[in-house]
Amino acid sequence: MLTSAERQSQIQMALADAKAPITATAFAKKFGVSRQTVVGDVALLRAQGTKLIATPRGYQFEDSATKTAVIVCKHTPEDAVKEMQIIIDHGGVVKDVMIDHPVYGQLRGSLEVASEQEIHLFHSRMLQHESHMLSELTDGVHLHTIGYENPEQITEIKQALRDAGFLYE
Repeated sequence: MLTSAERQSQIQMALADAKAPITATAFAKKFGVSRQTVVGDVALLRAQGTKLIATPRGYQFEDSATKTAVIVCKHTPEDAVKEMQIIIDHGGVVKDVMIDHPVYGQLRGSLEVASEQEIHLFHSRMLQHESHMLSELTDGVHLHTIGYENPEQITEIKQALRDAGFLYE
């Protein structure tokens, strides 16, 4: 059986070579340990400064080459798919969703949605688990970190969201 340090090294190597995120469950099966053990290994890697993020599809390295901007939106839960579609149609990546909760402060959920397929997966999981949007706690107001390549993209994304009535200004 591998030590924690050996697993951490293998996790880093696997993620460096991966074309897509890798789940804790997949690592657990590979190493013959529990999913929670892998979650702990990833937490230790993060504490050491490794730039790993958890997405709904698994772990991946944080993409530091992409520029980011935070935008504020407001809409009903039924419009979430349309909002994400607007963002990706203009070349953006919906990196996360955040709300400002009156008791807990800022709550953040990692999304990393960059394609129509990923929007569909997100929506399917929300329905399957009968989940609620974080924005339901704040009357539809929420923030997104948007990844983009050039300034024109974020300008177009904001304008398209404004045109749809989703940009909160």
